Amino acid sequence: MRIRQRLRLGSAIALLGTATPGAALTTTTILQSALSPNCLEYRIVGICYWLHCSWSGCTVRTSVKVRHYVPDAVVSSYSNTGETPWVDVRAMSQPNPTAQAGGDGTTHEDHENNLAKFKNADVIGHPGAKLFSQFAAGFGYRCDGAATAFMPYLLSTLDTVAWRYNLPEAVYPEALTPGMREIGTRSALNLWGNVYPRGGFLHQSDDHKAGAVVAQRAGDIVTRRGQLHVYQPLLANSRDGYWPAGALMESDASTGKWQELTPRLSTSCAVFPHSDPRLQARQGDYAWALWRPYSCCQRRGQRFLGSVDFD
Repeated sequence: MRIRQRLRLGSAIALLGTATPGAALTTTTILQSALSPNCLEYRIVGICYWLHCSWSGCTVRTSVKVRHYVPDAVVSSYSNTGETPWVDVRAMSQPNPTAQAGGDGTTHEDHENNLAKFKNADVIGHPGAKLFSQFAAGFGYRCDGAATAFMPYLLSTLDTVAWRYNLPEAVYPEALTPGMREIGTRSALNLWGNVYPRGGFLHQSDDHKAGAVVAQRAGDIVTRRGQLHVYQPLLANSRDGYWPAGALMESDASTGKWQELTPRLSTSCAVFPHSDPRLQARQGDYAWALWRPYSCCQRRGQRFLGSVDFD
């Protein structure tokens, strides 16, 4: 088992190393990115108890409770409408009469850094579910994610009122209160931007940071129910022995973390803000895999009695 696991890890690292910076983001590249032990972060976290009954009586059985991250979605953040960096799904988010053009209100000169940027966003189900399942199974019992491969959970071109006009979120308390729902802090001099209003406009002179903030906004929407946007919730229902991820929160890895896919493919995951080197995309298009934490244990009886965590 250990030999096979080491071979899997070696193969994963080798495959991830084949992608080159600046290459077009394809489904093949995204599939390779799912083979990341760092993002998986597989852990045994507790014990589950099950009541098993048969003709001879009832006994209490146990199973190991595990926790790991699952690549649920590919989140793209890009300037030009219809030009998502994931080339294989561009047909999903083409311009329409209510969503055209895009880009920035600046020519990137120093004196124009205070002008607004605009980015579209797509949240699409990660295509690597089957490959990832085989990869994660090499570590032990695995948990299912919430996403369906290639399912569009949010396309900003179909969310025109909220995404391009910030209605009604422009008047939400989170959008009007400084320091509320922000990525980073002013005191630490690492403020990347505000989560609200969750639309495509923001003020940020660093284009990579702008793309990350918009990706965080899109992830924030789809991991909640009942939002005033055109989208599908990316959430699973809990059941006996299965604890799915909840609402995504900025800067909190326990709710989700990001793996950069383009303009540079990363073998690890992080939360925003971070201090890793940032490569600026020439066309203002970025994409990340959103990894979300799930816990589960193998069913070993008819009735679930509960679980105990180690920490």
